[in-house]
Amino acid sequence: MDQQMTREQMVAEFGEPGVQNPSVIDLIAVDAESNAIVLAMVEKRPWDAHPQQLKQIEEKINRYLGYVVDGFFVEQYPQYKGRAVQIRLDCADAPVGEAIAFLDAAKRAVWGQGLEFAVRVVPAAS
Repeated sequence: MDQQMTREQMVAEFGEPGVQNPSVIDLIAVDAESNAIVLAMVEKRPWDAHPQQLKQIEEKINRYLGYVVDGFFVEQYPQYKGRAVQIRLDCADAPVGEAIAFLDAAKRAVWGQGLEFAVRVVPAAS
């Protein structure tokens, strides 16, 4: 029997999703245009809202990379074997300041591992 956890059970066990929690994959989706598998991380805070923000994003990216490159992703989701994978940062605001250079460097690092990295601005609902 396939038992699924409720959101409340997931949060109680693993914590809230978001870049501040590197232990959780925030979202797994299929990109409708490219058919790539998207591992998304969510940043709801404004840029420069937290002194450790870029470090938290870096740690989350590294965890996502390890999850895919070390084979754990296809072990858990064998139906996605052989598919392109994109790591995506969904953020409430467009990156500014040092975040722009940081994310450009992250894009190059992820690409160097054979994956794509993208940033998508998703304004918070009012």
